[in-house]
Amino acid sequence: MTKSFVLKCGGSTLTALPDNFFADLCKLQEEDMMPIIVHGGGPAITDSLNKMGVESEFVHGLRKTSEQVLDVVEMVLSGQINKEIVRKIQLHGARAIGISGVDGELLYAEPVANASEVGFVGNVTRVHESLISGIVSLGYLPVIAPVAIGEGGQRYNINADTAAGAVASALGVNRLILVTDVPGIMRTVNGEKEVLSSLTILEIEEMIGSGEIYGGMIPKVRAAIQCIQGKVEEVLIVNGAEPDVLSRVLSGEPLGTRIIR
Repeated sequence: MTKSFVLKCGGSTLTALPDNFFADLCKLQEEDMMPIIVHGGGPAITDSLNKMGVESEFVHGLRKTSEQVLDVVEMVLSGQINKEIVRKIQLHGARAIGISGVDGELLYAEPVANASEVGFVGNVTRVHESLISGIVSLGYLPVIAPVAIGEGGQRYNINADTAAGAVASALGVNRLILVTDVPGIMRTVNGEKEVLSSLTILEIEEMIGSGEIYGGMIPKVRAAIQCIQGKVEEVLIVNGAEPDVLSRVLSGEPLGTRIIR
């Protein structure tokens, strides 16, 4: 029986992921461990906006998204980045299908609470999990771009960490792996940074309050907390450049930071 887990790859991480990472995905598929991939693409979106002369603005870590920005977000995430990942996976012998949250209403969303500040940014309220399960049952890795659909056909830009959390919780998988370009959540001890092997929700909230967790790591841990409160048993933050990182963490090797209740 196929066992699934949700894997989230950040946009800045994707360009730096070694071939070994994609070979590892292929190996997992052969072993009947089916990753469900949710990806970001922030740097590529910013690059495209800059080329068009559109300034990128961020509010509390979320990209301010007008209709013009949304067009670029969808073009880059659902087109360029999504298909690039699919090509790389297939190049290494695995089978993948790229899909956007808009397709088949895979991700249904509503505006975030501060929509007046950030524009068309959404929170996922419903995941069409049977669509994902259908792709998996056909033997393909689902690769999901975090653009969602909402009431009246309105599209929404979804933070990729938040989207991955929503997918993991809806599917009821027991593990969410956040692949980044850092070794995990770090803390400075005696003037040197060290990776924290595990953290509880309370410890994370304390580190956000003290400023030890900041910037782009905040939505990652927020998504992790949201998942842990749902059906997911653990969230792992790992460095995608580590050789065979997925196989190693799935076999129980202590890499990165494990977030627990």
